[in-house]
Amino acid sequence: MFRPTILLAAVAAPLAVAAQELPTAPYLPLAMATEAAGAALAACAELNHNVSVAIVARDGATKVLLKADKSGPHTASSATGKAFTSAGLGRDTASLADFIAGSPQNNGLRDMDARLVIQAGGLPIRIGGALVGGIGVGGAPSGAIDADCARVGLDTIGAE
Repeated sequence: MFRPTILLAAVAAPLAVAAQELPTAPYLPLAMATEAAGAALAACAELNHNVSVAIVARDGATKVLLKADKSGPHTASSATGKAFTSAGLGRDTASLADFIAGSPQNNGLRDMDARLVIQAGGLPIRIGGALVGGIGVGGAPSGAIDADCARVGLDTIGAE
């Protein structure tokens, strides 16, 4: 006697095994995020700047937040916002600010999400070409210095 459920099980079983073997999406391991944040904080400390450094995952969730002794009260939210912006939009915050300034029709990007901080100091984190998060630094005397410290953090973990 023909039993369609047996045939269905025989056909579906290999599909279930194949689905379990699919690669997972790239992500930023906590150890790497912590290492990058520490290196960025140290780079700014060497320049006598008391900053905060935030690392967010691709989904915008904060993975690491380091706040230097004597850093200003605004630096943690600034760093987190810059990291969130870079992870969410996949670009550095300085070029995004320039893009908006050069194209006023894009000014609405500033209001897209209250967590966005569109000032220099945020960089996307790419590993193997995949966007896995963002790093933000806030509190140095200029966004360019914030970005330089963030770059040190990325270079430390071999991120693009």
